Parts: sequence; C-alpha cells; structure tokens
Amino acid sequence: MRLNKFISETGVCSRRQADQWIEAGRVRVNGAIATLGTQVLDGDEVRVDGRVVGAKSSAVYIALNKPVGITCTTERHVAGNIIDFVGHAQRIFPIGRLDKDSEGLILLTNHGDIVNEILRVENRHEKEYAVTVDRPFPERFLADMARGVFLRELGVTTLPCSLTRVGARSFRIVLTQGLNRQIRRMCESCGYRVQRLQRLRIVNIRLGNLASGQWRDLSEAELRDLLPARFGHGAVLR
Repeated sequence: MRLNKFISETGVCSRRQADQWIEAGRVRVNGAIATLGTQVLDGDEVRVDGRVVGAKSSAVYIALNKPVGITCTTERHVAGNIIDFVGHAQRIFPIGRLDKDSEGLILLTNHGDIVNEILRVENRHEKEYAVTVDRPFPERFLADMARGVFLRELGVTTLPCSLTRVGARSFRIVLTQGLNRQIRRMCESCGYRVQRLQRLRIVNIRLGNLASGQWRDLSEAELRDLLPARFGHGAVLR
C-alpha cells in the first residue's frame, strides 16, 4: 500500500496532508526517511514526527438525515459544519454535497477511495429528491425538466432525468449528475422557486424513516449493492 494512503486511513490526516508530511521529511518507515513513492507492507513501522502511526482505523460508512442549516464542509471553523454536527469518533468527511438550505440523505465515510468512486461522473449514480416549489405547475413543466434544462449561469444543459408528480406543487426527481444547486437552478430556469428540497435516495441507500439529524451505519448488504466491485460476494468490512 502507498504510504500516503496508509497514513490517511489511520484517520490522522488526508492523503494530501500525508504527502506534505512525507515531502517535509517528517515520516519514517522502519527508521528510514520516507519518500512519496514509499510502499508500506504488513509489519512495517510508520512514524510521523517520531510518533508511531497505529493500525488502520476501521472503515466507517454512515447515512445522515441532514437538517436544513447544516453545511457540508470539513472546515471546523464554519458554524454548523457537518463534522461537528455528527460528532463521530473517527475522522470522516461527506461524500458530495447537499446545500445548506436542503435536507435529507448524505453519506459520510473515512475512506477516500470510496468517495472518488461514488462521485465519479461517468458512473451515473442515481440520486432521488422530493421537491416542493412556490406555485402549482402544469405537466409541461415536468416534461421540460425531464428533457433537460439549459443553465445559463453554468453554460450547460442538464442531462435527461425522471420526474413524477406528487401534488399540485410537488414532485420527485431522479438525477444522474450533480451540478452545483442543480435542481434549484433547473426550477428557476423554468420560472419556479424551490421551497423545500429533500434527498431521499443515493443509488440503493434510502433515507427511509431516519429522523432528521440522526445517522446510522450502512449495512454490508447496502455496501455490496452500492459498490459491488469492492464489496462483492464474501466481502468482509474491517
């Protein structure tokens, strides 16, 4: 395993920070000053500033029902940041974002590789939302949204998506992309303003009856379905 990955998976810092420590000569493996290309084998002793870095932390994968007002950032100086809100014992970070004014399902983990795999655009992972807008809309609105909406601020047209009417002013939408404030921008481009936006599902992970502000660990079955290449048949979580 690469040294920066080993250090980050112990939970003491990110991979980027680990690289900086290695470049500064602060890391030794079996007594020798490490380099960026150093590999770590079972039984190797890794020290940062003379202090032993312990065994890798157990993997953490949790689902949170984020309330409105919580910011999806790891910057602890930001009031209402999601890390302090969750208060997990291990160093975790959110997978993607859910803007401050929105609520619902967001995943958090201490596993950087998993984050990249879930967020990779070409994987087209589905995310489902419940949306309420400021006034009743006709069926044409749903058709226009589903076909794709040009977002002038971003200079792009959204990918086709699936929408289902729930009420006179509410609908469900399933996206396979994650542009900044995408649903709000799409609605605004069609002449409507979002009043409530709640994420209900990420791929196979559902919000269900998880109360606002509460979180739970993902099950092995959920992880196998979410990332079959990593958690296939017979996989065991550390």
